[in-house]
Amino acid sequence: MAELLSFDAFAQLDFDKMDRAQLLHCLEAARLQLRQLDAEEPADMDSAAYDAWGDRHEALEDLVEDLLDYLDNLSN
Repeated sequence: MAELLSFDAFAQLDFDKMDRAQLLHCLEAARLQLRQLDAEEPADMDSAAYDAWGDRHEALEDLVEDLLDYLDNLSN
């Protein structure tokens, strides 16, 4: 299982300097956080908690996409 990196820890990482194994580790950790966040989705879609959850969810989805792009670029 991937080590759970804090969401803010991802911002400190330099993906340009990572090898494939490191990027895959980050991808696994980001996907784990996304699954955990999915399990915590607030019921009230009109609440401030849902807005904050949605912002974090979107940021994690963007991070996963970025990591997939980095991995794809390594393959080229």
